[in-house]
Amino acid sequence: MLRVSLSQLTTQFRRFIAIGLAVMLAVAFLSSTLMVGASTQASLGASVGEAYRKAQLVVTPQDGKELSQEAVDAAASAPAVAESYAERYATVTIDDGGEQLARVRNLASPAMEPSVLLSGRYPAAADEAAVDSRTAERLKLNPGSELTVGTTGAPEAGGKPGTRTFRITGLLQPSNDPFSAPFPQLLAPDGTVASLAPGNEGFTGLQLSLRDGQDESAAGDHLGQRLKAAGAGDALVQTSGEKVTAAVAQMSGGQDQLTIILLAFAGVAVVVSTLVVANTFSVLVAQRTRELALLRCLGAGRAQIRASVLFEAGVLGLVSSVLGVLAGAGLMSGLIAWARTGPEQSFATLAVPPSAIIAGLLAGTLLTVIAALLPAKAATAVAPLAALRPADDASLRNKRGRARLWLGIALLVVSVPLLVLGAMFNMLFVAMPAGALSFVGVLLCASLFIPPVVAAAGRLAAPAGVPGKLAAVNAVRNPARTSATAAALLIGVTLVTLMMTGAATSRQAFDAMLAENYPVDLAVRIDGDARTDEAAVRKVGAFDGVQAAALLQAAGTITAPGTAADGSPVFAISSGDAAAVLRDPGLRPQAGTVYLPERLVLDRVTIAGPGGTRSFAGKVLRTGNIEPLMDSTTAATLLGGPAPGTTGPGSAQELPRTAWLKLDDGLSADRIQAIQREAAAAFGVPVHNVSGAAVERVVFNSIIDVLLLVVTALLGIAVVIALIGVANTLSLSVLERTRENSLLRALGLTRGQLRGMLALEAVLVAGVAAVLGSALGTAYGWLGAKAALGPVAEVVPVVPWLQLLGVFAVAVVAGLLASVLPARRAARLSPVQGLATT
Repeated sequence: MLRVSLSQLTTQFRRFIAIGLAVMLAVAFLSSTLMVGASTQASLGASVGEAYRKAQLVVTPQDGKELSQEAVDAAASAPAVAESYAERYATVTIDDGGEQLARVRNLASPAMEPSVLLSGRYPAAADEAAVDSRTAERLKLNPGSELTVGTTGAPEAGGKPGTRTFRITGLLQPSNDPFSAPFPQLLAPDGTVASLAPGNEGFTGLQLSLRDGQDESAAGDHLGQRLKAAGAGDALVQTSGEKVTAAVAQMSGGQDQLTIILLAFAGVAVVVSTLVVANTFSVLVAQRTRELALLRCLGAGRAQIRASVLFEAGVLGLVSSVLGVLAGAGLMSGLIAWARTGPEQSFATLAVPPSAIIAGLLAGTLLTVIAALLPAKAATAVAPLAALRPADDASLRNKRGRARLWLGIALLVVSVPLLVLGAMFNMLFVAMPAGALSFVGVLLCASLFIPPVVAAAGRLAAPAGVPGKLAAVNAVRNPARTSATAAALLIGVTLVTLMMTGAATSRQAFDAMLAENYPVDLAVRIDGDARTDEAAVRKVGAFDGVQAAALLQAAGTITAPGTAADGSPVFAISSGDAAAVLRDPGLRPQAGTVYLPERLVLDRVTIAGPGGTRSFAGKVLRTGNIEPLMDSTTAATLLGGPAPGTTGPGSAQELPRTAWLKLDDGLSADRIQAIQREAAAAFGVPVHNVSGAAVERVVFNSIIDVLLLVVTALLGIAVVIALIGVANTLSLSVLERTRENSLLRALGLTRGQLRGMLALEAVLVAGVAAVLGSALGTAYGWLGAKAALGPVAEVVPVVPWLQLLGVFAVAVVAGLLASVLPARRAARLSPVQGLATT
């Protein structure tokens, strides 16, 4: 039997090409999805965590404190520590078209320095510094140039009071870290940075690398004890990965949902791969039922037949899985390389974890073997002579059909409520398996509802004459064959539609989450004449890249002694201005309510203004990137004006003003920084008076775009899998119908009519599968997005109509193309030869 199996694989290799491609693409899909997770984490490490890329452990002081030299020495001298780097920062100002804040970081040892030197060398002397290439390009700096910065320390020898002049020694790769990217970045020796921040002798963090063979968890516990003994017991010791995850969670509303979403995609990939491979291989083995029965008539035992089929499946699955893993890695490599061409996605990093390779090889091989096991068992379960006769198809008239129906209904009854429950209560790991089981239930019932639907749709083919009528009749005459052909495309279309709908819904949810976290793009703190401010707002509103601008007047200051909110100004904004400049469409101030950032928690807010003191209800927002604000109508009672001649605290003259800007979508970080400088010049304020989360929003949005880009690209693989399944099942269907088609030819059906009949049949089946798959995929996409993103964002169902129409068109065209070769082969066969086929 081994020789028979090897002979099948070599002489009948064309029979296995289609299923080999299906397995290969399914494995490529699974491996690529797993690589997406690793590549996303690697990309996050290259952006948010690039400052920790050479560290294994990171020590972070809490509650705004700093690490003392004693604590740093205690941690660095631990036996498990190989290298250490104590971070220190200072703030200076540079003339970058206006006075702009810049960050100066102290240089680490070569083994721990996280920056990338593009040209020149690292600074060594006290008057030397390196600068990022983006800032160097704006200021026209090169190695050897001089840069004068403003300082807050005592005047240095040889420099003007309040200034410091550095000789630039090298250019650095600009940071992709959203917390550093908005500022020019300078690098200088530790002593220089300490002198730029007088009275601030501590360190903002400590990075450590461990000796070979050291366990990170044990080393972290030991370091915690040493830090506690040195007086820094509240410092947090994390691995670099934990630090990056915490930073991402801080940006995304407190939860690391990206990893959860990627795990969901991996789960979907496993389920879809199982269904596609099982359906394709089942059809192939079923087509060989007569051949296997003949081998049994010649003396082969049932165990030998099963072993032969499983051996063929194992070899085919292993070879296809290897090719699939290689294809997945190649696809991801190309996508990441293409993503890196964008300036805002230069941090995109390819990562191929061992799990992607092992899971791909195991899944492809095992799924192929399992898919072949049931048909092989069914083929050997009856007597050889009985197996040589045509088998009854599953229908309500036989036990097999009724068993499939009741099993499918049972799965739907159990899984659909769980799917809805998981979506409503944001339980992804309940919704995901429930969705998979419900889809299996749909497939089990497919042979009972797909043929009648195809027959009903066949009325549209009636004008085509005899071929159209025969195509409609064939759908109900052999329900199993029609269902098998439709199931391959139904799986693919459902998956494609699921991901399209899920991606569109997730994109909107991500946008809403970012809008809630970063409602104001840019804010300008103003000190000047009100009439001048209004003219400046009109001028800034006309800048290229500025969508809207509004001037806000503070209505008063919060009176809350002993809290962080005491003395904070509350700005008044009208509904029209709020709609124009705020990203969050749900943030529209209502009368009688003061909206507070998450750092200021007050149930009642007392505000002292020029017109008196009043108390309002407080509502805490889920963002810290906004100032307290209230409705302008409510604020009018506080702006009644002070008593004549009053110029003390609370007078209108002393209340601050601010301008809020909303920027166009798609602006680069460089353009946003240019708008900051232009706005500062228009209002006559230093550049550091212009703040906001626009740059952080761009960088974080870029991370999401890279994720969705790769996930969307996986749709192409799903489409190809579906097309391979349709072509394979349709080809096998034509082979099974050789005698039937030849009989039709003998009765007068022309070659053209035969080709037309097969083409119409394929189009009808593909169209019905596309419609049903689109409906199922849309529902699954909505529920999946709700389960995954519900905890962090409001999920509103989105229907990508144009994409769905595209899927329908592709499915119909694919069905038509899939029928070309089988129809051509059937038409070329003479009726006499076809009728002689056994």
